[in-house]
Amino acid sequence: MTNLTETGAGYTDGDVDTNIHNTGPTLNTLIDQRYSRRQTLQRGGAAIAAATMGGSVLAACDSNFTDPGEGPTISAGSSGATTSGKPVTLTGTGSAAAYSWTQIAGPTVTLTGADTLTATFIAPSVSTATTLSFQFAGANNTGPATGTKVDVVISPAVLGFAAVAKNKLDVVSVPAGYTVTVINRTGDPILSGVAAYKNDGTDTNFAGRIGDHGDALYWFGLSATGTRDATSSTRGLLVQNHENINQQYLHVAGATSVGGARPESEAIKEIECHGVSVTEVTEGANRAWAVNATSTFNRRITPSTPMVFNGPVKGADLLKTAFATNGTAGRGTINNCANGNTPWGTAITCEENWAGYFRRASTDTAGRTAKELAALNRYGVTSGSGSYSWSTVVAADATNTLFRRWDARVSGATATDDFRNEPNQFGWVVEIDPYDKTKAPRKRTALGRMGHEGCFPGAFVVGRKPAWYMGDDATNEYLYKFVSNTAWVAADADATDRLAIGDKYMDAGTLYVAVFNADGTGSWKALTYGTNGIDASYAPYAFSSQIEVLVNPRLAADAAGATPMDRPEWTAVNPVTGEVYLTLTNNANRVTTADTPTSSQRRTDAANPRVYVDLPSTSRGNRNGHIIRLRETGDTTEATGFTWDIYLFGAGSDLDATNVNVSGLTADQDFSSPDGLYFSRASNAAGKVKPLLWFQTDDGAYTDVTNCMMLAAMPGTVGDGGARTITNTNGAGVTSTQATRVGAAATAATLKRFLVGPVECEITGVDTTPDGRTLFVGIQHPGEGGTAAAPSSHWPDSQATGTAGATIRPRSAVVVITKNDGGLVGL
Repeated sequence: MTNLTETGAGYTDGDVDTNIHNTGPTLNTLIDQRYSRRQTLQRGGAAIAAATMGGSVLAACDSNFTDPGEGPTISAGSSGATTSGKPVTLTGTGSAAAYSWTQIAGPTVTLTGADTLTATFIAPSVSTATTLSFQFAGANNTGPATGTKVDVVISPAVLGFAAVAKNKLDVVSVPAGYTVTVINRTGDPILSGVAAYKNDGTDTNFAGRIGDHGDALYWFGLSATGTRDATSSTRGLLVQNHENINQQYLHVAGATSVGGARPESEAIKEIECHGVSVTEVTEGANRAWAVNATSTFNRRITPSTPMVFNGPVKGADLLKTAFATNGTAGRGTINNCANGNTPWGTAITCEENWAGYFRRASTDTAGRTAKELAALNRYGVTSGSGSYSWSTVVAADATNTLFRRWDARVSGATATDDFRNEPNQFGWVVEIDPYDKTKAPRKRTALGRMGHEGCFPGAFVVGRKPAWYMGDDATNEYLYKFVSNTAWVAADADATDRLAIGDKYMDAGTLYVAVFNADGTGSWKALTYGTNGIDASYAPYAFSSQIEVLVNPRLAADAAGATPMDRPEWTAVNPVTGEVYLTLTNNANRVTTADTPTSSQRRTDAANPRVYVDLPSTSRGNRNGHIIRLRETGDTTEATGFTWDIYLFGAGSDLDATNVNVSGLTADQDFSSPDGLYFSRASNAAGKVKPLLWFQTDDGAYTDVTNCMMLAAMPGTVGDGGARTITNTNGAGVTSTQATRVGAAATAATLKRFLVGPVECEITGVDTTPDGRTLFVGIQHPGEGGTAAAPSSHWPDSQATGTAGATIRPRSAVVVITKNDGGLVGL
């Protein structure tokens, strides 16, 4: 916090009297004349003090004020300097009946306490050093008013915190000067009548509780009257994904089975722990955040919640099952990882690693076409009983198909007699209206079916077709873009039927896949039936319609010659430049150009250039991942070409600076396996000029040194680095070179570690309130390697002291991070 009364903070009065002594009107005179604000400003500084006061206040002051003399003597603190996003305190001294701080120059700020001796504001966003001037004035009932001026020089935003050291503590570590509050723990009740959580494996009714493995999250503002208010920073809805479960902690002594069949009660609990939660959260006194556990907005969306399909695939034969006989209805969403949003106020959730939940046998070929088998193999629905064997449950109600649906084997005469097509009901982008629980979520089939990590939008510009950018989270998969057929209309941001606006922009458009060229350029290939080799002549899968393209875009992207990436994860779009960032977590199946790849491996290329060993593991590949970025040609979402470079390379600071630690990371910056990715909102200083980028890790390669983490960065732009040649070495000791494009090296001013999580967690999910003063971060699966009898983490119970009881089970949760001085988080 910058307190302008501190000595030595810029300009001081010294022996020169800088107060403005004025023979203007007295306080009573101003009341009598009832000056307007404009008239008062025109009369100069002495009148300003009185002009900012209301008539009733002035009357009260007049009756209670004892005149100390001819006029009040007042002074303001010395002039000073600070940076964007920091709180500033203006302090005046003196004796008067009334006071007023008024801004007279510079970008407009909101003054709190402007009618007191002490006023505060948040330093606004600026691109160069900018002076803000304020008039401090006072007046009493008979003497002349007095005023004085103070200047504050605001410089551009900086990373305003000391880097957090790597550690393996069982707490969430943040910089000094910040406070951590824990909310939305796994099992917390969010509906009336749901019992308090015991956390001993006996709890039930997760359809009324916070789910497990909290992932991506987003803040949706609420007004005081409970309507949508995108500007609200004190009351809102937190929408969070629940990707998966720590199965061992949900049951008394871990999961069980009887004769190979899972108990129905255990399966219900595990299923309900997946999906999405919507909770109302509010800021109370002293900036204390809490969840309203009885809010009518609270809801759970689980794998059993009714859904509807929208877009080109709606009603297609490939969606028909024994439940959805007409191919239009669905049940639930699962393995929800990253997210997205829309300017009309809806949440986007994405279905990622859904394939592993299904049961299939290697002998499940009878009644299948060659194309069906090709698609099932390409998407990983191959053999096994499914991740949690839910299909083995013998339901108490024989008509209940909520468990049988996870059995994708052919067992009936037609597709509507079994659940062979149930895998096609998952892998979609899902749109939810968080403000209206009566509206069924909609699966947007125009955006394609894959292992959707996230779906983040580009800039919405009136008259231009909007786009969403999507990573397919699996090794050697692709980056996609969906461009709507409809140009953006600004008025749609305020529509009340929000899902209908989603129909307008997300049910028709073109799905593209990215090709990264060696020279730093790239192109978007349309995944349209009949183009780019996507037709019946494609041998692995003979396409016959656009419906087949959208159900199987991985196969279409193969045909189009897309660039396989090192496990594409989250996307984020710089709100100032429009540049698109993509985290590439790691790739154990990347080999050198001197190697002969297997069917699951890919050689290095310019966009995925590294192969190395990061001890203690002796495995080769891109062990620590990287972040790539691209700039659309013409800075438009409608572009079919782009330029790119690699923004940052994950690495330990002790690794080879020439070929591995290419970004020159120090001990305050090094990281591994980037995953979550988010730019601060453009509604505050952290999202303007040079926006703050947050990125999070989901790591296994660096966990011998540190728990997973979140870093804050201020990136430059595509092309701020240059060409680079990396030398890779294969297992036989043979070296080969790979040319690539790299961004500018990291510096202490552009990259710092902000947070380190508890033991065995993943840091995932991040958003701020619109004012940037509150940060929400998801802490997922702490203690995932432990057992019910011996948990390997005790977080969040351990947050206060670093320790907790030896048998206390860990829980995923959200942490709310605020800056103690009231400023913007990170700045």
